[in-house]
Amino acid sequence: MAGSVKNNISTKNTIMEACILVGIAVFFAFIINALSPNGIALIGKWDKESGVVHADAKNSVVKHELEIGDVKLAKKIYDADKSIFVDARSEDDYNDGHIKGAVFLPVHRFDQLIDGFKNKYSSEATIITYCSGRTCEDSHQLAQLLFSHGYFNVSVFIDGYPDWKEEGYPIE
Repeated sequence: MAGSVKNNISTKNTIMEACILVGIAVFFAFIINALSPNGIALIGKWDKESGVVHADAKNSVVKHELEIGDVKLAKKIYDADKSIFVDARSEDDYNDGHIKGAVFLPVHRFDQLIDGFKNKYSSEATIITYCSGRTCEDSHQLAQLLFSHGYFNVSVFIDGYPDWKEEGYPIE
């Protein structure tokens, strides 16, 4: 009987020590996340109706003031034929289909392709970046990279290729 009481107390102590260790680890994880420039925000933006969905990390590239949040407005801009639509998606995605006439400039190959882009398109050009919709941040990241290379008239079509295609608008 005395042995089972000792085992019971020992088990309770072990569980309590494990809970304390987990609590300390969680506490330090929150501290490190708060101090890290790449930490993940505890509050994000998850409503697709109000823009691109993102975790709102401290280094987030999402700038909602750049967003074109209506596929019909994007089509009007496209029809005016005064803007360059730029696809930020991968080469495979681009080859599977893209907005008709869109320029291929995937965000992950930006450094390799920007010189050719700059030779072809003036920094004064009106540019509309897009990717795979509201759950994709690549178009925002591409817009920021273009800004850093002297392009100042850049917007982001947040509904991207999927909604464009769904509306039956011109694709290739």
